[in-house]
Amino acid sequence: MKGFYSRKLHSLLGVIPLGAFIVEHVLTNFSAYEGGKEKFDSYVTLLNSMPIVWFLEIFFIFLPLLYHGVYGLYIAYQAKPNVGRFGYERNVRYLLQRITGVITFIFVIWHVYETRFQVALGNVTHEELGQHMNSIVSNPFVFTLYVIGVISAVFHFSNGLWSFLVSWGITIGPRAQRVSSYICMTLFVIISLMFILSLVAFRGEEFQAAASLMQSVQPFIG
Repeated sequence: MKGFYSRKLHSLLGVIPLGAFIVEHVLTNFSAYEGGKEKFDSYVTLLNSMPIVWFLEIFFIFLPLLYHGVYGLYIAYQAKPNVGRFGYERNVRYLLQRITGVITFIFVIWHVYETRFQVALGNVTHEELGQHMNSIVSNPFVFTLYVIGVISAVFHFSNGLWSFLVSWGITIGPRAQRVSSYICMTLFVIISLMFILSLVAFRGEEFQAAASLMQSVQPFIG
């Protein structure tokens, strides 16, 4: 019974609030593709000007993410995929859900360290996050890792959303589950594309110029 509620909480946190965080994150990052550095900076400034932003980050992002990630690793460890015997779509998605969960967990830790943790240490300001991302993804190898990371994270969320609808009794019949599968996989494609375009934007000349300026003045400001 304890395991049942632990899995339910894990499933719920993957959709609310972490699903909402993914949507907010992709919209903020996509602003770099839509409007360049100025629009991205305005989004970041708006988000971080909220008076309770630290409370939201701790209780609606980091703690749910920690529980979902750690318990998800436990679920992945217990997984018994059978795609070797049965190559059905659900079995393949079951396996991919576990694999992308592990990749996403590692990627999120890395990304948080490179961004939010650096802001907390005072090495980067919120206003410099755009050009800081440029310095990160300008490396082709790192850019490739980021693409793999965001695709894994979005698939894990989208496929997890489909599983959530099934396990919580929202989509009961085969037709409802099939329709929800189409919707969730469409979300996967759209959100993945938005994230990739955002990464491409961060590699653009506008962010590159800002990153070069930041690096040139860094020795003088310590």
